[in-house]
Amino acid sequence: MSLWKKTVYRSLCLALGLLVALTVFQRSLTPRQFLQEPLPPTLEPQKAQKPNGQLVNPNNFWKNLQDVATPTPMASQGPQAWDVTTTNCSANINLTRQPWFKGLEPQFRQFLFYRHCRYFPMLLNHPEKCGGDVYLLVVVKSVITQHDRREAIRQTWGRERESAGRGRGAVRTLFLLGTASKQEERTHYQQLLAYEDRLYGDILQWDFLDTFFNLTLKEIHFLKWLDIYCPHVPFIFKGDDDVFVNPTNLLEFLADRQPQENLFVGDVLQHARPIRRKDNKYYIPGALYSKASYPPYAGGGGFLMAGSLARRLHHACDTLELYPIDDVFLGMCLEVLGVRPMAHEGFKTFGISRNRNSRMNKEPCFFRAMLVVHKLLPPELLAMWGLVHSNLTCSRKLQVL
Repeated sequence: MSLWKKTVYRSLCLALGLLVALTVFQRSLTPRQFLQEPLPPTLEPQKAQKPNGQLVNPNNFWKNLQDVATPTPMASQGPQAWDVTTTNCSANINLTRQPWFKGLEPQFRQFLFYRHCRYFPMLLNHPEKCGGDVYLLVVVKSVITQHDRREAIRQTWGRERESAGRGRGAVRTLFLLGTASKQEERTHYQQLLAYEDRLYGDILQWDFLDTFFNLTLKEIHFLKWLDIYCPHVPFIFKGDDDVFVNPTNLLEFLADRQPQENLFVGDVLQHARPIRRKDNKYYIPGALYSKASYPPYAGGGGFLMAGSLARRLHHACDTLELYPIDDVFLGMCLEVLGVRPMAHEGFKTFGISRNRNSRMNKEPCFFRAMLVVHKLLPPELLAMWGLVHSNLTCSRKLQVL
């Protein structure tokens, strides 16, 4: 072989080797990692953005049938970062051959089509929230359009503190969100949310639609996030964005509790029956749940749990099919673990009195003694917070702790 041919041959081999190495390298990184500098820790991992802040590829969970994520296999020791970076899951069309499926209402057919799609990419992440000594993590379910509720919570019971007192660690707050459920609102609200997150740095967001049936997705996404980024936090309070919380009473209740306990406490419903009336928000057809009653569960308005139990709960939930009512689903996960939620009269997820017109529901002396009360809108929350923390004189002291 001539010298010229040998040179060409070596050049081709070298070029081919470089191409193979480059391909392997590219596939081991996300496009943003490959093309740009690594993201700052407060935003990693996140989808690539256009210069104007608009998210590229904001997937539509219900409408784009091909753009939904499959559960990502996890190593036995668990992932070290959020490991779902793409959405690729199709509808389970095998269900259309089942006679019982054809008789379901459209929203339940849609739910069942994609029930196997469990985990989605993160859009906003704040693993630094669990840096240092954190004693209590306050986690609030919210939706992208309800900025006023988040702002009221930040000014009241969601205010962070560096110490929980008595030598305990910090109290940190996070809000859990999906994406706007209406296509025409998505880009606008996503830009507003990105600005809000730059101001406060307290939002966890995943790439699924914020709908009623997707509240269960919010539960399992948070439990997985906690297992990855916050494995040592002793206690978690989880609640809605329309509740009143008394942090002093929460911390007082936790003072003699241990993180290793099977602690899951709230307003517990025992022997609750599935609602079969189709005009009810919580209606469940018999084809979806045929048992006469649910396992015990805590009302989703607000509950406390120990960190060690939360991590076990994550793995228990992964053994069950998703259920469209989030607090019932957590009760099912607790049942897998053989753990019964504990009822506490300081948690009032149906109001202090179930009679909405009762004066008790507007009496600050009752609120001062409670741990959690549902339901208050932002002006009511701000007003009640001011009254409870004023020079309030009550005729008698309620003892609920």
